[in-house]
This record gives sequence, C-alpha cells and structure tokens, in this order.
Amino acid sequence: MSDIIKLLPDHVANQIAAGEVIQRPASVVKELLENAIDAGSTTVKLIIREGGKVFIQVIDNGKGMSPTDARICWERHATSKIASAEDIYTIKTMGFRGEALASIASIAQVELKSKRAADSLGTFILIDATEVKKQEAISFQNGTSITVKNLFYNIPARRNFLKSNPVETRHIIDEFMRISLANPHIAMSMFNNEDEVFILKSGTQQQRIIELFGIKSEEQILSVEEQTTIINVTGFVGKPEFAKKSRGEQFFFVNKRFIKDAYLNHAVVGAYDNLISKEQYPFYVLFIEIDPSQIDVNVHPTKTEIKFEDEKAIYQIMRAVVKKGLGEHYHVPQFEPSSTDNFLNLSVPTNRNNEEQTVSSSNKNSNHFTEKNTFNKPATKTDWQQLFDVIKPKDTVGVMNPFEKTNEQQLAFTEPEQSTKNIIQLHNSFIISQLKTGMLLIDQQAAHERVLYEKYLEALEYDPIMSQQKLFPKTVTLNTADEVLLKELLPDIRLLGFDINELGKNTFVINGVPAELNHHDEQGLIEHLLENYKQQTQYPGRRERIARTLAKRASVKSGTKLSVEEMNALIDELFACREPNISPDGKACIVKFSVEELFGMFVKK
Repeated sequence: MSDIIKLLPDHVANQIAAGEVIQRPASVVKELLENAIDAGSTTVKLIIREGGKVFIQVIDNGKGMSPTDARICWERHATSKIASAEDIYTIKTMGFRGEALASIASIAQVELKSKRAADSLGTFILIDATEVKKQEAISFQNGTSITVKNLFYNIPARRNFLKSNPVETRHIIDEFMRISLANPHIAMSMFNNEDEVFILKSGTQQQRIIELFGIKSEEQILSVEEQTTIINVTGFVGKPEFAKKSRGEQFFFVNKRFIKDAYLNHAVVGAYDNLISKEQYPFYVLFIEIDPSQIDVNVHPTKTEIKFEDEKAIYQIMRAVVKKGLGEHYHVPQFEPSSTDNFLNLSVPTNRNNEEQTVSSSNKNSNHFTEKNTFNKPATKTDWQQLFDVIKPKDTVGVMNPFEKTNEQQLAFTEPEQSTKNIIQLHNSFIISQLKTGMLLIDQQAAHERVLYEKYLEALEYDPIMSQQKLFPKTVTLNTADEVLLKELLPDIRLLGFDINELGKNTFVINGVPAELNHHDEQGLIEHLLENYKQQTQYPGRRERIARTLAKRASVKSGTKLSVEEMNALIDELFACREPNISPDGKACIVKFSVEELFGMFVKK
C-alpha cells in the first residue's frame, strides 16, 4: 500500500494560512497599516477602490527596506520582530508572526516599492500568487508603498463570500479608525474611490478623537487616568447625557493594540449604572498599558482577542477607574430618558422609582459610588399593587399604529365591526379574546411587530409609504462608518416614507418622515435603526433586515395601555397577515387554549 500523507506545496499552505489571517479586504488594510506603523512612519496614506476588492494601497514614509528584505518579507514566517520563542512574551509591535504578507501574496497581485534613506535607489517587486514576476531597482522616495490588486482573484469561492462594496468599505473604515486612534502622533489619511474620507493631522489623543468623531471634548467626554501595580489606564469616557443607542464608539487598546473584550466592556458599562438606560451605550476610548509577559496576544489569528493573567483584578480596576472619572464630575447621578418619544395618544403607566441613588466622595483622589436605598418605609396598599404591575414600557419611537384614530380621519376597517365585550387587556401587555372553542392569549408587542413587518415589506416591494414633510427639517450627524451604511440603505429607507438627504460630510438632513410616525429624537432614531440593522447578521436579505429593524423599533411596547378599539384593530390586522402566529424574531404572537385545556387545569388532585 502506498503512502498517503504528503507535504503541502508552499502556495497551497499559504492559501490555507490566508484563510485564517486574511478574511476580507479590511484584514489586508489592518496588516499593511500595522507594518507601516512598525516601520516608524510619521505619515501614512491609505487608498482603496471598490471596497478594497480591486485596489488597496498603503504608502508610508518609514525606514524602508533593503533589496534583500523586500524580497524575503514575502516568505512565510519571515519576520523582524522575534528571533526566539521567548521573544513572543515581550513583543510590543503589531504584526510579528510573519504570515500576513505571505498570505496576501498568495491570493492577490502585489506590487512593492521601498527605499531606505541610506540607499540611492529603491526596490520594485511584482508578485502574482506567491510567484515573483519581477524585481528591479527604481527611483523612489524614502519609505514603502504596497499595492494589493484583485484580492482572492485565484480563489473564486472566497471572493464570492465577500459582501457588497459599501459593507466592505465600512469594515475598512473601522480598521483605519482603530489604528489611527492608537497612533495620534502619526498623520493619517484615507481615500475611497478618489474621495477623501479622512485627513488626520498628528496631535494629541484628545485631538484625534475630536477629528474622528466630531466630539466637543469639554462638553461630551471626560478624561480618565490611573496607575496601578498591575496596569496603567488612560483615555476618555463619554458623559452619560451623550450616550447613544449604537455601540460603535467603544474602543479598548492594550499596549496600543485594539482588542475586543466583552468582560472589560461589562466593567465599563457597569460603571454607568443608574446613569443611562439599558438601551444606551456610552462612548469610551481606553488604553491599557501592561507588561507583555502578563498577556497572551497569540490566541487568535487576527490578534483582536487576548488573554490576561489576572483578568478579575483588571475588571475591578477598569470599573473603579471609570466610576472615579464620572464621580469627579457628577455628585448626584440622575437618570433621564434620552428621548421623549411616546406612543401617540396612548396612556402610559408611570411608575416612580422609590430608590434614591446618591454619590459620596471620600476625598478628591478617590471617588466611589454608594447606593442608599430606602427600605424602612412601611408597606402600603400601593406598594402591594405595584408588585403586580408590569415593567414600564421601553422608550419607543412614537409610531402611531395603523389601528389608531386621529383628529382628522377615522380608520375604515376591512371587516365588519366586531363585538368588543369579550376582549380585555391583561397587565397592559397581553390581549385575551374569547373563542367559541376556548380563548386566545395575544402578546401585543409581538403581534404589532408582525403587523408592521409585513406592512414594511410590502412597502419596500410594491407600495411605498407616503412621507409627511417636517415644518423644520432636522440634521443628523453620524460617524464615518454609519455614514457609509446609511448611504447604502437610503434607497430602501426612502421607500418607507423617510425623506433624508446628504447635507455634507457625515451629516444628513431629515425633511420628512412616514405619515404615521411621530418622534422627537431624529438622531437617536437613526442611530438605533443602524445599530439594530448591523446586529441582525443572521438575516441575509437587506430589505428583510430593514423591515425587521423598523418594526421592532416602531411597535407598541409591553406595558402600554390600549383601548378596546385599538385591541380590536390589532387583532384584525394580525389575522390579515401571512404569518400571524409568530413575530419576525420567531416569538409566538398567539397562544390558544381550548375549553378542554382550561377545564383540565382545574382537575381535582
């Protein structure tokens, strides 16, 4: 029997490695930008076309490479960062495993131009799928330029999995913003299809944040700084009143490397307890300096996940640092809803919070939050009644549902008016309707989401919703990534009755909204829609995601009191849907109980 185990050819091994390291054009951008920074550059320029699928170029003024280095850097595991295994545990630079350039060269057509200050001529190298086609001396300025063309051209299956150009562009912008935040001392610029996206000057961390996010630093963010025996923490956190309904502006950096860490995020968000609602996300850009031997950065191919030796201690430190920063500026934290949106003309139960939160400051250098709850008040009848109250309805965009009457028009039902004597609302969240064979229990929020979802899908496919012009147009300012996403979604959003136009860089003007929509926080509305759209990655269809997002946002929430007429109209609309039994998220809208099942609940035991 012949042997069956064989060594893979180098080009196949490189393509396999590329599948781990290079997932999309943004992965190429990340690796090239990090190499430019490690080269000691003071200016870095990024140019992309067609979402990076066709063209990516990174130009820097770093130290450049010799002809030999320019050739060998494309070999697998070729690196200038480590010489022994022990070096891995003290590494502070970005790329270090020597897989990135070899992986890129195996799946694209690459051109490299580089020159050191001490050399009279530079080096030009042309590579096509790991094969060096040309190497020659050229005239070039000091630094390096790497151009990557036609990514995944030789692996069609991988190329087919790439998303649309706007989506890939958003991922590239995310990577650019992360690297530029960690390196404010470097002047960085980005161009997309010849259009300017970022022109960032070198400066302080605060100036870089202002350039990227358009934040008024003194009004919106607070600086934090703390030195401990374990870690040093610096950075900025947002004031609670400026928290947004999108989580995009949250950044952790460990030794200037961007990381994703849900555990640390929980620590920071926990410091905002009783200051923001659960639907809001605070802004933060936090830098952690730690001994490299106390972390492992090699746990993920993209190096965005790391392991801490003592993560529990770091959790407590991060939470305390943020609380201290907030405590120095807020002595009595008070929660105020971020939006005055309400479901129009529907009475909403208002339950006051009986607990008072106070902040005590022991000294100027150490501020801690302490909660003082009033538990000694004797129980009253009202207290016992509140035990059975439902939770207050969540903040809603204030949509006037299809079954609501206005002062100028009455809704015409497609079916004869039903008898309403057998319909009741339970805990302002469920509708009970009697049947001849039993009863129906309807979840009003899930039911309304189903009604709106199908209505919006129909509007997107066949019958656009009319827009009601606003007397005073409102402007909305977004970060660059959300700006690209909103531009992508604008044609479909306009079919739903939104009249939105571009006003300038990162700014849009809202001239009109759907005729049935009434809200007072356009900024929060758009941010919420974009954030929910980004989170629904399990649904491939763009229009389905838009309809699902807006239906979830606009539906009547649990805890909202409905009139008998509104309950009747909701039931009529629900049973006119194609799929009345489940909500867009798969939650049951209706539970049916037969008479036999009801009697069975009272069988003698």
